[in-house]
Amino acid sequence: MMKKILMLLFVFVNLFAQSSDELMKNGNKFYQEGQFEHAVQTYQKIIGQGFESGAVYYNLGNAYFKSGKLGYAIFCYEKGLKLQPNDEDLSYNLRIAQARTFDKITELPKLFIIAWWEGLVTSFSVSAWSLIVILIFWVLLISFAVYYFSRNPNFQRISFLSSSISLAVLIVVVVLLFARVNREAATNYGILLQQTYSVKVSPDVKGSDAFVIHEGIKFSIEDHVNDWVKIRLVDGKIGWIQNSVMGQI
Repeated sequence: MMKKILMLLFVFVNLFAQSSDELMKNGNKFYQEGQFEHAVQTYQKIIGQGFESGAVYYNLGNAYFKSGKLGYAIFCYEKGLKLQPNDEDLSYNLRIAQARTFDKITELPKLFIIAWWEGLVTSFSVSAWSLIVILIFWVLLISFAVYYFSRNPNFQRISFLSSSISLAVLIVVVVLLFARVNREAATNYGILLQQTYSVKVSPDVKGSDAFVIHEGIKFSIEDHVNDWVKIRLVDGKIGWIQNSVMGQI
């Protein structure tokens, strides 16, 4: 019985992988033929199946960009970078798309040490930091094993030094991992998908307008009230927008 279940699971996984791969090929074909709307729909089907990757969001962002949907393109590039923070193609295309946005907002200056720390924490994704922690932990275990079981004084000195360095690095990397996890849990970001939107001073359609923003602008999400979202721009401006006009990264 267990063999049959495992066989069915194996077949299902293979069919799913083949389906996603086939959809990617079809999406790329539509893109190369200039049928960008069809390409968007095809790439969206891949994501709809539960398969997300930097490559899928990269292709989807490009298709949106060619379709003239700048906000959606930036949203996809940001989603891709969340999965693959060091992807150069995603970063480059994001900069190109951001250069075409209407809003040019100057970020509030940060202390050098804060900016440096944030850059270090976000240099890798949670999964990448986790992998680094595991690798260093194994180096630490091997170094300890060599130190305790080796009878060679030279090996013992080298392994002691290696284990000391590994332990120190492990502590630092674990701190960075927790900082990255806490950052993702504590701060959500969004992208405006609508071309133009009047931000309200309160979560009410009839409320007064606070300021106007345009598609592609990025903001932090601070609160939710029913279908409304409280946002903060990098220059410190705060207001409310409807959830339907934004995409959460």
